[in-house]
Amino acid sequence: MATEVRTALLRRVDAASLTAFRVAFGALLLVAVARHLAYGWVTDFFVTPRVFFPYPGLEWIAPLRAPGMHILYVALAVCAAAILFGIRPRACAAVFCLGFTWTHLIDRSNYLNHYYLVSLLSGLLAVLPAPRDGTVPAWAVWLLRFQLAVVYVFGALAKLTPDWLLQAQPLRLWLGANIDLPLLGPWLELPWVAFAASWAGLLFDACIVPLLLWPRARTFAYAAVIAFHLFTALLFPIGLFPWLMIGLTPIFLAPDWPRRVFARVLPAAPPSASAVGPWRPAIAALVGLFVLLQVGLPLRHHVLAGDLYWHEAGFRWSWQIMAMEKFGRAVFTVVDAASGAVQTARPLDELTPLQARMLATQPDMLLSYARRLAARADRPVHVYADVLVSLNGRPAAPLVDPGVDLAALPDDPTPGEWLTASPEQALALAFEGR
Repeated sequence: MATEVRTALLRRVDAASLTAFRVAFGALLLVAVARHLAYGWVTDFFVTPRVFFPYPGLEWIAPLRAPGMHILYVALAVCAAAILFGIRPRACAAVFCLGFTWTHLIDRSNYLNHYYLVSLLSGLLAVLPAPRDGTVPAWAVWLLRFQLAVVYVFGALAKLTPDWLLQAQPLRLWLGANIDLPLLGPWLELPWVAFAASWAGLLFDACIVPLLLWPRARTFAYAAVIAFHLFTALLFPIGLFPWLMIGLTPIFLAPDWPRRVFARVLPAAPPSASAVGPWRPAIAALVGLFVLLQVGLPLRHHVLAGDLYWHEAGFRWSWQIMAMEKFGRAVFTVVDAASGAVQTARPLDELTPLQARMLATQPDMLLSYARRLAARADRPVHVYADVLVSLNGRPAAPLVDPGVDLAALPDDPTPGEWLTASPEQALALAFEGR
């Protein structure tokens, strides 16, 4: 069995589908980068902020001084165009991956699942073998399929929660925000529509990969991909993600599908598309490590303490797509350790609206900001936080124990030291406090 699998992965297949993937990916990257420049997002994310929230251990990553970030995004646009047109695509994919990933490690506020996906896919395109004689080893195609399958499979697992299945949350909140849409709007405020959409989303994510892998169902499955993601693009402001999945999912089709679709303009399939390439243990080990990492990272929250959606420990890089909606507000109190003088610090006084909104619901950012307040004081201080958060439509509840001095916590505090265990416990404690 192992020999048969290895032979199937090493067999050379038509490179047409991988080429189509590269072209679609390059076009989508070019549009995404152009939007960042045209809409002023480069300024909003990297020039305007006075404070940044880098990832732990990556504090050395900082934005370039103006106009450096704009120049960098122009360079990313050039790389995207080169990927699109096949001009040194592997080298340009490597440069794009490094530049794009670097920009999005500057500030945790900017994390999005599809930004992470862009980094992964551009990195894969940089290292996958280039087509030779119109063919590539089958494992190169399967690795791209695997990466997209990870998104769908863990997206389905993220929806196996009581909130999603029994309360239709957060879709009830999001659909209710679209009731002004013509024709469709009045339907979206009906409770059963939110439940139907929640279950349909789960079934789609859970079933689409097997259907795409089943040759007889592929055409139907890809039509479902288009319909599903067009619907989500219409209703939800989730940016590039639906278009990425529409444009890149054809990698699940037969490797020669572009030649069959465009038979009149593309030459016939290359004659060497059935040969078996050599076995290279080093490459196999690297691919295996990548696969294990992509499976392990989304599962790490199961061994971390706390409620995933409340504490968000293990939330990033785990494909928790559209799984929750959180609103919050945070106010900090800085107390002079010697005199007892009290000063109130409101994040919006120095953060951008996006940063303040993300800060109010993400514990690791709250702790980073508390330490910033303590570090910039010219004397010893205590820092306390009053943070109220609403998760998936629940009443706002305290996320942080207001009696804990955040400046005195260790570098990696356990949730029980300073966070409430869950929104239900937080509400109960708040009620008892009254």
